[in-house]
Amino acid sequence: MAKKAQKNGNDLKETANKVWLAGLGALATAGEEGGKLFDKLAARGESFETDGKEQMERMKAQAEKAADRAKSKASGAWSRFESLIDDKVTAALHRVGVPTRDEIKNLSARVADLSRKVEQIKPKAKSRPAARTRKAQA
Repeated sequence: MAKKAQKNGNDLKETANKVWLAGLGALATAGEEGGKLFDKLAARGESFETDGKEQMERMKAQAEKAADRAKSKASGAWSRFESLIDDKVTAALHRVGVPTRDEIKNLSARVADLSRKVEQIKPKAKSRPAARTRKAQA
């Protein structure tokens, strides 16, 4: 029985040693594979980051185009609105008899022309009354 106990003890030592070695092997494998896994994850992260940046740039460009289109549409709508308001105000002013800017401009030009003509005639008009006055005095 001593031999059997000794054999069992040796088997136990050998099994314990194998368990210990298996643990060390697992630790070494995890270290090696962990490094490979880490490198693989880092490479995948770089790829994901690059793809993400490209997608963000595309989305940014699309958003800028959409904003430009919206701005253009808004500008056009505002111009049409201003034109409509101008037309409505002009029509309302005509209904109540207020002249337009062009009508006032034309009238001012006619008044200026008439004023020049009056100024041309005016010196002749001054000399005539003086002649009449002399006849009246004589």
